Amino acid sequence: MYEELNQVGFPELMTEAELVHFLRIPDVSRGTNPHNVVENLKRFHQLPCIHISRRPLYPLVAVRRWVEEKLAKERRP
Repeated sequence: MYEELNQVGFPELMTEAELVHFLRIPDVSRGTNPHNVVENLKRFHQLPCIHISRRPLYPLVAVRRWVEEKLAKERRP
């Protein structure tokens, strides 16, 4: 399987495991199950996700944009 990695070392379409690593969920979350954290982010915080053959994939560009939008909202007074 060919995966083209970008400059940060993640594929353009990340699996859930890659997303967990990219967002550093084990380092920043008190949740014991990273899958539950990802599901919460999708359900309540509009984490971008697409499904291919019923498998969730996370577009790197969209996830980075989502993080930037979250940062911008937190910076507003």
